Amino acid sequence: MRKSLAGLVILSLTLSACGGWRDSRVNPSNWFGNSRSEPVAQPQSAAQTNPLIPEQTSLFRRRAVDEVYEGTPVDQITALAVERTSSGAIIRVEGVTLRQGAYDVRLTSETQGEPVNGVLELTLAAVQPDTTPQGPEQTRTVTIGRALSENDLSEITTVRVIGARNVMTTGR
Repeated sequence: MRKSLAGLVILSLTLSACGGWRDSRVNPSNWFGNSRSEPVAQPQSAAQTNPLIPEQTSLFRRRAVDEVYEGTPVDQITALAVERTSSGAIIRVEGVTLRQGAYDVRLTSETQGEPVNGVLELTLAAVQPDTTPQGPEQTRTVTIGRALSENDLSEITTVRVIGARNVMTTGR
C-alpha cells in the first residue's frame, strides 16, 4: 500500500511539472502565434499618370506573350493561420471581396515568394467582376492555401498578408 501511494505521489508531481511544456517555444503548436490585423498604408505614387493614355509602342515590336494577372487585392483579410504539416506548413488565408463572383484567387508576392529579413509578405488577390451584386458576406468569402517546405520555414519568422483595407500578420 505504501509503495503504491508513494508511486501515485511521484506520478502526480511529475505530471504537474509538465504544465510548462504548453507555453514552451519547443512545443510546435506555439511556433506561429495568433494573427492580428492592422490598417494598410496607402501607396504614394511618384508621378501621376493618366491610365487612359496608352504607352508608346513601336509598330514592329512583338508583344510580350507573358500572361498578365488581372486580379486586385481583396477588400479585407479575415483569417490567417499557419498550420504545421509533416513536410513543412500550410498558410491558410481567408478574405472577403467587395462583390460576389470573385475567381482566380492567388497569394501573390513581389519578391517571388522569398522572405525579406525573415518576413514573407504576400498579397491576397482575386479577379473581381464589376457587374455582379455585392451580396452577403458569406457569398463573398474566399479561402486559399499555400504550402511551405521545411527549408522555407527555416528562413521565415513572420508571415504578412495584405488586403485592400487591412494587413494580417502572424509570427513565431
